[in-house]
Formats: sequence, structure tokens, C-alpha cells
Amino acid sequence: MQINVKSPATPPPTDRAYVLSIAIRSFKGRKNVEVHLFRPGYSEAEMDAYDWDRLLGDPLEPGMEFDPQGSCKVVLEAFTEEERDVLVEYLKTRYESRLVHITAMPMEFPIPLGLAPLSSIPEGKSIGFIRFDQIPNYTLPFAVHGLYDLAQHEPIVQGEG
Repeated sequence: MQINVKSPATPPPTDRAYVLSIAIRSFKGRKNVEVHLFRPGYSEAEMDAYDWDRLLGDPLEPGMEFDPQGSCKVVLEAFTEEERDVLVEYLKTRYESRLVHITAMPMEFPIPLGLAPLSSIPEGKSIGFIRFDQIPNYTLPFAVHGLYDLAQHEPIVQGEG
């Protein structure tokens, strides 16, 4: 398993600045499934605690309509440096034989307006969530979910015809 933890070139403007992804060797009949990890919950007090004018930038596209709190939620779904390190160690220890890689990197600030938080993406035929905190013997002090899209990955066994 490859572990790639990138550090920011300069200190991030907030503690919630790190995103993580993993690739699962075999998952629901697909291989090397990319899963984007995030914190699923946050409080209104946490939402009010940040200086959003400093953290958020211009819209992705001029004139586009967007949820004004969407980009805020993207930040709130991110991990702190300490959470990142604990999560990487947990994944490395618990899922070593099942993962192809773990990648952790800092987000780029300012966050553009118009981003959708991972938790807002609806589940469907190929898109779903892994709720790590609901798996037996989960030991982390914070909840972690992962978003995947099976349509983006090759089947393990190619069908005939």
C-alpha cells in the first residue's frame, strides 16, 4: 500500500484544511475504487466559528447560482492535521491488505464559492457512501464517511459479449 501525505507549503488559514482519499483493491465487484473521505457532521456553533470572508473566494463561474453555505460545508467536512494523522494510521493498520493507497493533502484556499459538499451528493445506482463509523470495532473519536462512484471504475471480471 502506498501512503502519500502532502504538507502545505504555507500554514493553512484554518485548522480544517486536509482532505483524504483511499483506493480499495476490490469493492462491490469493482477494482481500485477511489473513495473520498469526509467528516459527516458539524454543529451550527462550528459553522459560526470561522471567518468565512477569509476562507472563501470568488464563485467557480461568474453568474452561477449556488448554495451560499455549500463551500462552507466543504471546509467543515475537512480534517484537522491531527485527525488526518490519526485517520491515516487507523486506515493503514486496519485496512492495509485491502487498500491500494491512502492520499492526504491540504486544500487550496480560498475555497471557491459554488462547491458542493460531499455529504450533499445523493446516493444512487453507482454512487454511495461508506460509513466507517458504523462498521464494528470502529475506534476513532470522530465520524468518517467516504463517497464512491462505482461507474468510474472497471469491473473486476470483464463480462463476455
